[in-house]
Amino acid sequence: MKGQPYLRWPLPYLQKFFAAVDEILFIPYAGVTISYDEYTASVSRALAATQTKVTGIHTLADKPAALHQAQAIAVGGGNTFHLLATLQQENLLEPVRAAVAGGTPYAGWSAGANVACPTIMTTNDMPITQPAGFKALNLTDFQINAHYTAKTIPGHGGESRDMRIRELLTVNPGMKVVGLPEGKLLELQDNQWYLRGIATEPTLLFTAGKAPLTLAVGKVPL
Repeated sequence: MKGQPYLRWPLPYLQKFFAAVDEILFIPYAGVTISYDEYTASVSRALAATQTKVTGIHTLADKPAALHQAQAIAVGGGNTFHLLATLQQENLLEPVRAAVAGGTPYAGWSAGANVACPTIMTTNDMPITQPAGFKALNLTDFQINAHYTAKTIPGHGGESRDMRIRELLTVNPGMKVVGLPEGKLLELQDNQWYLRGIATEPTLLFTAGKAPLTLAVGKVPL
């Protein structure tokens, strides 16, 4: 959230989510203008209140084994194309997917939320590098458009976020997209999705050929 320290607003949720975790395996590959060491350190500082150690996966020799043994996985924001391309190059998509399928908690924000989806086709990022494909972790059966806003810039002729999402659904009518604004998160508990967060812009569910559905905080039909 603009004007707040890094990861401050979701900290109570993260404290609860990582309550039984001694160490988080952090994937910093979305970082581009910051080193992986610096990125990991910034997350460690932000999560200091959780009293949970944060270890960057880039520092470990056997990354698949680390994912298999991880108590929890966190994936930070940055550039989604760079994140996905690096996960592909390191052959880590399947190990992450398998770990989460086996019950390992996963928390992702921005690019880390987008890569949790079936594809990264709803990222807002510039394609600064070319991944082998757009298919991602497929931890959800819907897409997330992070940092969603219905606002437009006065006097600016570019497409709105809604228009971009409509383009996607016109070409891919089987998809559904959650427009997730700043200050909101989605949490999966016992196969039920919940919308959490603070008062910001509406969270919208986009499907092809229908008006967007506004999602209320609490259980959501995803």
